[in-house]
Amino acid sequence: MNILSIQSHVAFGHVGNASAVFPMQRLGVDVWPIHTVQFSNHTGYGSWKGRVFDGGMIDEVMDGIAERGVLSACDGVLSGYMGSADIGHAILSAVERVRAANPRAIYCCDPVIGDVGRGVFVRPGIPEFMREQAVPAADIVTPNQFELELLTDIEIRTLADAHRAVEALRDTGPKVVMVTSLVTEETPDDSIDMMAVDAKGAWRVRTPKLDVSVNGAGDAIAALFFVHYLREQSAAVALGRASSSVYGLLKRTKEAGAREILTVSAQDEFVTPSEDFTPEAI
Repeated sequence: MNILSIQSHVAFGHVGNASAVFPMQRLGVDVWPIHTVQFSNHTGYGSWKGRVFDGGMIDEVMDGIAERGVLSACDGVLSGYMGSADIGHAILSAVERVRAANPRAIYCCDPVIGDVGRGVFVRPGIPEFMREQAVPAADIVTPNQFELELLTDIEIRTLADAHRAVEALRDTGPKVVMVTSLVTEETPDDSIDMMAVDAKGAWRVRTPKLDVSVNGAGDAIAALFFVHYLREQSAAVALGRASSSVYGLLKRTKEAGAREILTVSAQDEFVTPSEDFTPEAI
């Protein structure tokens, strides 16, 4: 399996492609990464060095890949943080090129916009680009609860609200929606939920809430969900496997007191999670 992953990248730590590529490789996927930025570290540290690339650079790299004659072997495209609408357009152009070469290829968009407590943290215009262009072009989207509410204008208080919001998003184009960091009135205080919906139904996984604050977990779970969905064609199976892996990854990160997720030292969690969470139909 071959996946084109277009995301940000850091030299130190694990966010964007630095969080998504290795877990996919550990699962036996050949990943073709294109970086939208190259930073020393993620911006949560308050300072960083590096550069933001432009859409033209993405187009250039895509030209080089196309010249190798391999786009027909690409099974899917994964995108994450988009620094600008210019980069977003280049990503959607890349998706179109892959689909033209392989009509069976699937596009998974992680619509990075913001989060609870932080609000919107992307540049102006990105939320509108996500809503109007990126999400409708995707086969799979993986928003967190904050992003789902923003994309659908539906406030989520109950599980029924979450269902309505997911279906509203699916009506815009994506066949599959996976929601992370879901907290409703039905969620116990010591737990956190994830939800996935496809044409076969809707499922929820509930895991214990961990007192850990790190960057990059969302990038990893989107990548893991995408790989498992491509292989199994089941949102339920993908949800169970991805959530089990990321829970184990975060638990081991918490136990180590680490500032960055232990993507490398806890890599066995991607293949054989230490805890198995089974999705329930909802």
